[in-house]
Amino acid sequence: MPRSIEITIIGAGTLATALAIAFRRRGHRITEIVSRNRPQSLLRARRLAKRVGARAATLREARFLGQVTWICVPDDAISEVAGQIAVRADWRRKHAIHSSGALGSNLLTPLREAGASIASAHPLMTFVTAPPAQLDQVPFAVEGDWKALRMVNTLIKGIGGKPFRIAPHLKPAYHLFGFFASPALVASMVAAEQAGELAGFTQRQSRRLMEPIVRKTIDNLFASTPEQAFSGPLRRGDLETLRKHLEVLRGRPELLTFYKALSDIACQQLPVANVEAVKKLLG
Repeated sequence: MPRSIEITIIGAGTLATALAIAFRRRGHRITEIVSRNRPQSLLRARRLAKRVGARAATLREARFLGQVTWICVPDDAISEVAGQIAVRADWRRKHAIHSSGALGSNLLTPLREAGASIASAHPLMTFVTAPPAQLDQVPFAVEGDWKALRMVNTLIKGIGGKPFRIAPHLKPAYHLFGFFASPALVASMVAAEQAGELAGFTQRQSRRLMEPIVRKTIDNLFASTPEQAFSGPLRRGDLETLRKHLEVLRGRPELLTFYKALSDIACQQLPVANVEAVKKLLG
């Protein structure tokens, strides 16, 4: 396989930026950053293209001359983009990849029919506006045609990523796993901030106060097991404390529902003392 690979990236968002920078640092050539023909999209594409030494182009202008076209657009747009670009270039002996975590490579069937080998490759990482996520040691769930997978594995390993195979029909569950590992974790921290308001803290105070315990809890979890990292009144079966929690949450039904749902999972999966009495109290 050639040492330097020519790559076209469709999209200029946070994932596209992280991939483009990582591939460029590895010595690959980013030929085009392709975007929709909208002012904001074009501006982002031009900025990223300048950063990685590429040409910025709209979908209609793009040449797709590279060996690899990596599609980094919202899930609902992948199929439409694949259909549009399938008739725009010669796709024989080329590879088309998308990065949806929930959807299979079959969305790229129009490109396969045009001669490309296709795959999906989803990094299990959070991507926010700044700074760009580092992809070293990041797992990538991959599936698709063997030729495309060979190329994908080479590219991912070259930037320090860890590709692993996923069956297409399991991707929705895999993506749900990612939801609980990151976005739901942030939502849980927001719930903690809302509980902090009930204790008289500002949002900033809550975040500052909970940072040490959150970081230590995460460290404990990955250094040992969930059972060993689990602490607090549920573990001890402190019914009076739990009763006071429920009283505080009586006027906040959304937090009460969340509290009970997490407590129910704990009662089923984690060491909870006096568990039957706890379940009865929680209803």
